[in-house]
Amino acid sequence: MSLAKFTFSSVGDPRGRRRKLNALRRAIVAIERKGAALEHAPAQRIGILAIDEVLGGGLAVGVLHEVAAAGEPEIAAATGFTLALAAQRPRGAVLWVAEDMGLRESGHPYGLGLDEIGLQPERLVTVAAARVRDVLWAMEEALRCRALAAVIGEVREARGLDDVAARRLSLAANAGGALALLMLARPSAHASPAATRWIVGAAPSAPDRHGIGPPRLRVDLVRNRLGRLGTWMLEWSCVDQRFHLASAHPEPLAPAVIDRPDQAAVA
Repeated sequence: MSLAKFTFSSVGDPRGRRRKLNALRRAIVAIERKGAALEHAPAQRIGILAIDEVLGGGLAVGVLHEVAAAGEPEIAAATGFTLALAAQRPRGAVLWVAEDMGLRESGHPYGLGLDEIGLQPERLVTVAAARVRDVLWAMEEALRCRALAAVIGEVREARGLDDVAARRLSLAANAGGALALLMLARPSAHASPAATRWIVGAAPSAPDRHGIGPPRLRVDLVRNRLGRLGTWMLEWSCVDQRFHLASAHPEPLAPAVIDRPDQAAVA
């Protein structure tokens, strides 16, 4: 609840001022309760200590999170990050709701790609919606179903996403206990009740001995209702099927020399 609407005039009815003060107290209590509920919400560890510490132990479950692509060319990067978060849910189906236009432009999730990030294709259920409001309605209904581990909604334009709709999603996520992820095609400046807001973009892969190295993402946590923010460079591990912090070295280190003179070895 916003406190901006609670204004006081220097003169007026004392009863009216008392009512406004009481309303302000109730608003503060509601905000404090929301903060306490988020702080004690179940958390899903991302597996990267630096990020989990900033999040207070992991990504809170049963609340709404926003993931925005840094720009339309970065939608694939944001999609990979979002699906990787959903894949870490231990059990249950994952629902992906997207607009028809978005599916035509960006394509459907690919089975082999889902296997690559550790999400079995049979766990993913996709729903196509005609308009933004249909995406939000389907998300809200799905979030109340306890059989789902995560619900992802892809919205191309944030114009149809208002504060009321976002709050309804947050309440539905709290009721069902699923991980709620709202993915945007570009960053948005609109106010949101989301617990976290992420901006994800692609980054150049580091070269390795086989050519191009593993995929890399730049991830910015620009909103965190628990406080701290951060920026990380993540690198995908096909072996572990999860992200790691990318090496701080821009180029690979020189390998140790196997055949060299004894004096050089001593030096």
